[in-house]
Amino acid sequence: MMLSMTGFATRSREFSGGVLSLELRAVNHRYFDLQVRLPEELRSIEPALREAVSAQVVRGKIECRISLTPSVATVPTLTLNRELISQLVAVSGELSALVPSCRPLSTGELLRWPGALVAQSLAPSVLQQLCVAELPALIDDFNATRAREGDKLAAILVERLVGIETLIAHIQPKLPAILAAWQGRLVGRLAEANVSLDDDRIKQEFSLFAQKIDVDEELGRLTAHVSEVRRVLRAGGQAGKRLDFLMQELNREANTLGSKSVSPETTQTSVELKVLIEQMREQIQNLE
Repeated sequence: MMLSMTGFATRSREFSGGVLSLELRAVNHRYFDLQVRLPEELRSIEPALREAVSAQVVRGKIECRISLTPSVATVPTLTLNRELISQLVAVSGELSALVPSCRPLSTGELLRWPGALVAQSLAPSVLQQLCVAELPALIDDFNATRAREGDKLAAILVERLVGIETLIAHIQPKLPAILAAWQGRLVGRLAEANVSLDDDRIKQEFSLFAQKIDVDEELGRLTAHVSEVRRVLRAGGQAGKRLDFLMQELNREANTLGSKSVSPETTQTSVELKVLIEQMREQIQNLE
């Protein structure tokens, strides 16, 4: 099974104070990059969340977002943060003693101080337990979407492999005729130049150049690389980097085929091969 780096999953859990929403999304990235967005009540579970995601995902830019939506019917009970207010009053008194013109904090200013009023709702520890309990199902849903996307990408790659094999099968039987036609044209030009074909030096150069433009070896390596790509796709798993390397090798052989070309047919085959390989490379960028 191939896994895409693109995935999305969301889950929600109702509790007495509202709704807990969890979301996991990812796009392709060269490395593993996880961004976590949590309310303060759940900040302590971030290490466990990161560990759970990194155990299932190797590459990708991932965003995990968890939010709390209070119930409309829930009216939280407000209580004073006595310790904080006591500290504020003490500091205010010290400041008034040092600076007589400085007035003490008013009641309104004390109540507006961040953290002075605490809304008593569901205990943070309970929220954390609810969130941790939902993580396995969220990650399973996330991996399921990545697997479905990976299967689609693998099907596209197989389709392009068939196209490459078709091009090879089309051009390979024509190679002897292409080489013979090139040799015929060269013999004609040498005859027009009154060059003796019986000269040993001419024969040697002729033979060496014929070897240089022989592309049968490149077609053989293309076929071998195609077979390896099929094997990797069947094996599945984290194959993105391996497949990307194979695309480089396929492109290298296609370029060599074009540089050795002595006929419009082999040139066109080289161009069409590179188009298919580039299409595959673009899709492989999304595989883990």
